[in-house]
Amino acid sequence: MALTVHALLLGTCLVFAILRLSAAAAAAAAAVSAVSRSTYIVHMDKSAMPATFSNHREWYAAALASVKASADAPSLVYAYDDAFHGFSALLSEDELRSLRRFPGFVSSYADRQATLDTTYTYRFLSLDPSSGLWSASKLGEDVIVGMIDTGIWPESRSFNDAGYSEVPKRWKGKCEPGRAFNSSLCNRKLIGAQFFNKGLVAANRGKVLSMNSTRDTEGHGTHTSSTAAGNFVPDASFYGYAPGIARGIAPRARVAMYKTFWEEGQYASDVLAGMDRAIADGVDVISISMGFDGVPLYEDPVAIASFAAMERGVFVSSSAGNYGPKLTSLHNGIPWQLTVAAGTVDRQFSAVVTLGNGRTLTGLSLYPENAWIQNRSLVYNRTISACNSAADLSALDGAVVVCHDTGSLFDQVEVVGQSTVGGAIFLTNESYFRFSFPGVVIGPKATVKLLKYVRTVSHPTASVQFKQTVLGTKPAPVVTDYSSRGPSASYPGVLKPDILAPGDSILASWIPTLPTSVIGNTPLASEFMVISGTSMACPHASGVAVLLKAAHPEWSVAAVRSAMMTTAAFVDNTGQSIRDAGNGYAFASPLAVGAGHVNPNGALNPGLVYDAVPRDYIAAIARLPPSAVDCSKPSADLNYPSFIAIFGPKATRGAAQQFSRTLTNVGTPGNYSVAVAPAKGVNIAVWPQTLEFRETLQQLSYKVTVTVKSPISGTGENYGAIIWFDTSGKYTVRSPIVVL
Repeated sequence: MALTVHALLLGTCLVFAILRLSAAAAAAAAAVSAVSRSTYIVHMDKSAMPATFSNHREWYAAALASVKASADAPSLVYAYDDAFHGFSALLSEDELRSLRRFPGFVSSYADRQATLDTTYTYRFLSLDPSSGLWSASKLGEDVIVGMIDTGIWPESRSFNDAGYSEVPKRWKGKCEPGRAFNSSLCNRKLIGAQFFNKGLVAANRGKVLSMNSTRDTEGHGTHTSSTAAGNFVPDASFYGYAPGIARGIAPRARVAMYKTFWEEGQYASDVLAGMDRAIADGVDVISISMGFDGVPLYEDPVAIASFAAMERGVFVSSSAGNYGPKLTSLHNGIPWQLTVAAGTVDRQFSAVVTLGNGRTLTGLSLYPENAWIQNRSLVYNRTISACNSAADLSALDGAVVVCHDTGSLFDQVEVVGQSTVGGAIFLTNESYFRFSFPGVVIGPKATVKLLKYVRTVSHPTASVQFKQTVLGTKPAPVVTDYSSRGPSASYPGVLKPDILAPGDSILASWIPTLPTSVIGNTPLASEFMVISGTSMACPHASGVAVLLKAAHPEWSVAAVRSAMMTTAAFVDNTGQSIRDAGNGYAFASPLAVGAGHVNPNGALNPGLVYDAVPRDYIAAIARLPPSAVDCSKPSADLNYPSFIAIFGPKATRGAAQQFSRTLTNVGTPGNYSVAVAPAKGVNIAVWPQTLEFRETLQQLSYKVTVTVKSPISGTGENYGAIIWFDTSGKYTVRSPIVVL
């Protein structure tokens, strides 16, 4: 059996590097009797438990009873055992100070809130049932993915279990009953459903939960679950957009939902409880489309729980966040899990504008009605096209108005929606497409053509046809502007994000109780929904990890991550480097795109992998402040599939950093040579320049030296790559490098 979290962490640097007490722990006060108490998460050294206690829960209860500052003892919220050893409890500041002196206490920090961050994407990822990763993994059959999210809508067709065999015997989870959710709603596809809200309730005494069960009331969890592992659903579409057969990336995988996010709030103690249970239940992959902003690594509940998961061989995939394009806006910059950025796909939901001269323009729209505007007057002038007066627009008598870019698109959309105008064409570079009226957005190139027409014709007209789905758009993928950028503020020692995955305009299952669109003032419901975010990118990567776990059950978490990263695509469908929408469509830095766009079929057979074990991570983070001990000879760096060299603005010519890496052969024997894609301002040297692998699982090492030649910009523009390729041409193992 693998080392337990306790056996590995106890007495090592990780206890101090990850779990060190934050001196400035903040709390949201909650009144309990006469003592003001807040929820704290407390880490304990389980080996210090006296033999007089039969289990750790009794010991935790005794600890709380010993520090009570009023007639009633502090209230236990959760006891944790698989994610880490400890508990969460309502404590006053005096009680917390007393608890720090209790034998076995390691650290504590205040509970905090988290932020939440298809029919076609499988094809964009080149997944084919007859070959490649889908074939080798049998579509992810019997791999279990645990979703940490807002719950699930079990009646969705995406979770139908037709054709599934019995639930794997190794499964230890359950289907927890609750409001509008009974245990019979689970099946051989949705094999587990549990909910966690004690932290939320403890922080908000008297609050009544709208849905005290695993049932999804926000749609987010249903969408992400069906993206990762939804079953095949025929006749899927969003009001006619993106028609086809919906399916998840791993359509034969099993799904277990752990609801930790609520309309009323999301708390770290609940997230820890959900991940703790998922690990104990026996999931193979955890997908978590959320994160904690501005939290150090040693207080991040996702980091703490995902370390325990990694120890057990459970792969954790998480979203990078939606705070781009600012640098260091990324959360989940955790070395032992995958951090996923969001990109576009080569599909566009459109409306086609046909001008009176016969020229056609394609724009963005998800207007849901079967509307076809034919030969309407097209109105454009300096005053009316500001689109800031509903009364003026209503006087146009059903014409189509052209709204020029004023920098306030959302205000314009609201005003047009209040008018009786026949339709609107918005001239903007923004990717907006949700309209309650016949509306369409056209970009700069189409704008030039439209304005030339309206300015040269005395009575311009236009027709608009909606519900158009355009495939093969270029360039794709593109890094979205909202996708958070690295480097990671919590641990800048590894390059983050790790990878780019489809996250923009993703169609997946939805809940029938939450409207998906509006026509006029009438809300509409749909079985499917199109939404965007790194929350949508994460389950795509999680699904690929599921497939790889099915195809290569012998691979470690690090090997799976390495295979995904070193085979990632760094060019788009035009053959050029992937571009960044948040940086004027310039070529994307690895701080935005990571190693590149996920390439499932390439990851199936990567040739070489960068492997790592738990002790490697401990050695790497031993240098993190605040460390209570001096760990002897910590690693210079982690055996990671990417590189980041941080020199700072005052770096002088000749300053150098050295990295060591070890490659493990998981392919056929062969000779590899190295190539370096140069980075501006530095020299990158690799030694040795050739590696000869004579057998499977053989390990060989190399060193990289980065030497400063000229000033470093610090904006992520100084980047390159180290590429190992075998002489047969079968394998290419690529690692990005960023210099800051």
